[in-house]
Amino acid sequence: MVNPIERRGLTLWLSVLLLVVIAAPTLAQEPTGELRSYADVAAKTMPAVVNISTDKLVKNGGQHPLLNDPMFRRFFRQPDNDDDAESEGRMEHSLGSGIVISADGYILTNNHVVENATKVHVTFAGEREYEAEVIGTDPPTDVALIKIDAKDLPFIEMSDSDLLRIGDQVMAIGNPFGVGQTVTLGIVSAKGRNIGLMDYSDLIQTDAAINPGNSGGALVNMKGQLVGMNAAILSRSGGSQGIGFAIPTNMAMRVVESLRTVGHVQRAYLGVYPQKVDQSMADYYGMDHPQGVLVTSVNKDTPAERAGLQDGDIILRVNEKAIKNPSMLRNVISLSEVGEEVKLAIVRDGEERDVFVKLEELPTTGNAAPNTPSEPDEDESLDGVTVRELTPAMRSAANLPDDVVGLLVVGVAASSRAAREGLAEGDVIQEVGRNKIDSLSEFKSALNEKMDRPVFLRVFKPGQNRSVFIAVPR
Repeated sequence: MVNPIERRGLTLWLSVLLLVVIAAPTLAQEPTGELRSYADVAAKTMPAVVNISTDKLVKNGGQHPLLNDPMFRRFFRQPDNDDDAESEGRMEHSLGSGIVISADGYILTNNHVVENATKVHVTFAGEREYEAEVIGTDPPTDVALIKIDAKDLPFIEMSDSDLLRIGDQVMAIGNPFGVGQTVTLGIVSAKGRNIGLMDYSDLIQTDAAINPGNSGGALVNMKGQLVGMNAAILSRSGGSQGIGFAIPTNMAMRVVESLRTVGHVQRAYLGVYPQKVDQSMADYYGMDHPQGVLVTSVNKDTPAERAGLQDGDIILRVNEKAIKNPSMLRNVISLSEVGEEVKLAIVRDGEERDVFVKLEELPTTGNAAPNTPSEPDEDESLDGVTVRELTPAMRSAANLPDDVVGLLVVGVAASSRAAREGLAEGDVIQEVGRNKIDSLSEFKSALNEKMDRPVFLRVFKPGQNRSVFIAVPR
């Protein structure tokens, strides 16, 4: 027999159980939030991303050297006549992507997608194919502009790529491995990357999957605006490993504007050799941390010389834009207008000041280089470094320019701080602590100054045919 207290407890327990059973389906069916979808971004941008295929005639110049021998050519049934051999070149086909940037048919793509192409074909997803004209290319930035004869085309709205932040979501659109138009999603992993593939690069790094065939495709933000053009990947497998790179729209469109209006890219320049500032140099200049770039030399008859820039100046900012490395300085200046006056914030003699430079168009010039050492009067006052006074014989043997004055470095211990900072045998130490030196006594005297700071050297590098600054911790 159940007593009244137990009966009340059992009734209460059954009531709670009944409520849970009744509510369970309702709780399970209740939505936990809206399903996240990127379909709207894809629908807005995909129609303006095209597939590009090219025909390239590959000459027989790439054949095996043995085939240059007439006997071997006949054995392998190759024609003896050079004209015939030329006509025997094979046709190669490559695939890439492009971005429609105007309704009247202008398309942005990579230079390496259309380079040396005899024919360029553009195909819209599921639509007709067009033959494109190459308006212009710019290998230093890997940007190309092509055009098709069409009107009222879908195109992608531009965004200011400088507003992009690390961590922002982005979508990559292209034709990977030729499988057809594909979208992938990721974030901005880094900005301002330079991976050595282009002369001018300020790349956006992303983990959105980018593969061969994506080159020239779009990188868009979550508003469906173009922030970059996919250009390269770092990979050991040949496929995406989460490190892809895109050319920012601000750089790409600056090139496009020049290609469309002038037919080539007009680049502004300063006329200096910049060098990265490391912690030792920052310590020498009395800065809390490395910032800006160090001017190792100012070329003659250049905008920099006319504005009064000097060797040893540190450029901190260009028009209030902080400069972090030599590549960034080069990009900022090259993207400026020819004839524009820019304000440089510099550090000279421990003080910050402004210098105004009127930029000019970068001239096309060549460059040369020399090498090697030998002979007496040595000094080892700088730890791990052996130097000698330059003699005419040594200068001749090392093929040094007449205007290079200083001490020849004939030995650098591999474990020394100087070696770690980049000093090498064959270099010429021209200055110590901004004091010009021409003898061992001047060298020793200069080393004894400012003992609480790193040793600040101006060094001529024969292999580079220019001078650099090196700060060696004591």
